[in-house]
Amino acid sequence: MLKSVVRAVGAAVRVSSATTSTARALPLACPTLGSPSPATTRPFTRSLWMLSNKGASSGYRPKLFTSKALNPSVSCGCGGLHTEGDKAFGAFLSDEIKEEMKIQKNKTLPKMSGGWELEMNGTEAKLARNVAGEKITVTFNVNNSIPPNFEEEVDQGQQKSPEEEPDIVSTPNFVVEVTKQGAKHSLVFDCHYPEDQVSHGEGEEESDIFAIREVSFQPEGDTDWKETSYTLSTDSLDWALYDHLMDFLADRGVDNTFADELMELSTAAEHQEYIKFLEDLQGFVKCN
Repeated sequence: MLKSVVRAVGAAVRVSSATTSTARALPLACPTLGSPSPATTRPFTRSLWMLSNKGASSGYRPKLFTSKALNPSVSCGCGGLHTEGDKAFGAFLSDEIKEEMKIQKNKTLPKMSGGWELEMNGTEAKLARNVAGEKITVTFNVNNSIPPNFEEEVDQGQQKSPEEEPDIVSTPNFVVEVTKQGAKHSLVFDCHYPEDQVSHGEGEEESDIFAIREVSFQPEGDTDWKETSYTLSTDSLDWALYDHLMDFLADRGVDNTFADELMELSTAAEHQEYIKFLEDLQGFVKCN
């Protein structure tokens, strides 16, 4: 009788253990585990070609649970880590560079009219000209010059074709420095491209495509804006004074035509830097 009880208890324990093991194994067999949730879906990249069918021609597809990072294949003398993911990343970058070169509008930087001399230092550009003893210098940086609202979230099944996508346009903030001979300080204008065109009146035929944000006197040639110098903000400025400041810049060649050409120059420079970054990234991944 005692042995029968022991056997019955043992059988119950085994049945209970089998049930528990099966219950723990169910989540691993769940078919939705490998499907990304909406919160983790990767947003669209900046490239226009990624929105077309050509983007699929690279053959690259991110796959879960297929990484071989634990089994790297070192094939060069750099001593770095080389994985299947790196190989796929390099192939993707190769296709990306080719597509970006296809849509590149300017192989060389466009020239500015009005006798401006251009000097590039990485992502920073400097334009200079002399007018009747005055030196006018305009500096800007192409970093973070693409409007953040360029990439809009596209619903699935409603992707735009490359022809319908707007062009990427670089609209950097720029600083205008006007220096007079014998003056201890330069008059400095902090300018930007507003999202909406600035208009001062209903009767104006043409509105300004750039605006003055701040004006200040700064030591000549000083690259740092001194916070101890009085800075005039145009947010609450009288329109008459603001118009005179805009006319002051226009008389020195900084007008709508200049601002439009500066956008074209900055867009070309930004795209060149982007392609160069992709090439450097490809070389780093491949360890070339």
